[in-house]
Amino acid sequence: MTKTSPSTTASDHPDNVSPKLHQHAAVTQEYGTIVKLPNGLSESVCTQSVALLNQTLADTMTLRDLYKKHHWQVVGPTFDQLHLLFDKHYEAQAGLVDLIAERIQVLGGVTIAMAADVAETTRIPRPPCGREPATVQMSRLAEAHEMIIIAARKSAEIVADTGDSGTNDLLVSDVLRTNELQAWFLTEHLVAPTPVSA
Repeated sequence: MTKTSPSTTASDHPDNVSPKLHQHAAVTQEYGTIVKLPNGLSESVCTQSVALLNQTLADTMTLRDLYKKHHWQVVGPTFDQLHLLFDKHYEAQAGLVDLIAERIQVLGGVTIAMAADVAETTRIPRPPCGREPATVQMSRLAEAHEMIIIAARKSAEIVADTGDSGTNDLLVSDVLRTNELQAWFLTEHLVAPTPVSA
């Protein structure tokens, strides 16, 4: 029996298995635009809901990252407890980020995504880069939660009036309730027989 070498074809050429890097193309959907999907909502309703959700998304991404900053930098006698609490809250905020972003896509919108765009959009003030006392960290986090809570309530009322029940449900059941609960957990750490301060 004689061996025959496999025939070579154009598909065997190394260029056909090499990754095609440095590709460029036109943007398929501009930020701020809506692709009409069969969701039973008008384009104007979707446009309004997406704008409100993108603001919520930017603020939620900022709060998520603020939790991770404080998780890494927390110090003091309650280090272990707060280190774990901050990471638990971070995970919950990361879950909200996904839910909000997916709702934007369901409505035919484009999500805000990159850190620079989030920084330009968020209403939550930027913290200092350095390490701070745990009480200051918790106070800053609670204030950020309150900003999101107030905005979520207003946005929920707006989208309810337009008939966007899905977005209303997300804002109330997920965004609002998660932030209220986390704000409560934080502020209980700031209550003591003798007032706690930095």
